[in-house]
Amino acid sequence: MTDAFIYRPPTGIPLDILYQDKDLIVLNKPAGLLTNPGRGAHLADCLLSRVQQQYPQALLVHRLDLATSGIVVMALRRKAEAALKQQFAERRVSKRYLALVWGKPVPAEGTVDLPLIADSNNPPKQKVCFNGGKAAITHYKVLQQLADRALVELIPITGRSHQLRMHMLQLGHPILGDAFYATPEALAAAPRLMLHAASLELNQPYNGSRLRFDADSDFVSAQGVLIL
Repeated sequence: MTDAFIYRPPTGIPLDILYQDKDLIVLNKPAGLLTNPGRGAHLADCLLSRVQQQYPQALLVHRLDLATSGIVVMALRRKAEAALKQQFAERRVSKRYLALVWGKPVPAEGTVDLPLIADSNNPPKQKVCFNGGKAAITHYKVLQQLADRALVELIPITGRSHQLRMHMLQLGHPILGDAFYATPEALAAAPRLMLHAASLELNQPYNGSRLRFDADSDFVSAQGVLIL
């Protein structure tokens, strides 16, 4: 975060709980809210701290970027935390994102396979690096093409920081409202980062049953219908 960054988390909204059992709780995080606290009291308000007000035992399993909305899973028991983190590490969790990107992606469906590494000169940005970068793979598909933008479905195979944002940028179609990577036109075209974690599948950590969660956002439904 730069010196110019001012954290203004959304207020006055209740937790959007999608699912809960004895092992885990699944929430729909609003854009603009940290998943976990940052450094300093001014960054203490976050999804985790809000959940812990009602569920003090809640434990962080994974994160979404501040500007990204959508599904976040937290554990309610230590054993569940370990089991869920293992699923994420072993890529047994299926994730589906929806995004509005600038321009007209051609081809309308494909795969981006470009390794990423932290940009040490411009933190917290990432950059493509074939020498030392970590493997990063994203499948994309255009769901709806509009005049100057497209609604795309993004399926990340890996889970690198800023992966979807960087991969769309490398295609020449940055995500609208992306303060880190968008062109001036694409940044001005939306009031927020138009990236939403719409669907997630994982195994229930106790009985192993496959669970799927879907969540709408303020700009698109989980089924891929634009709300704007």
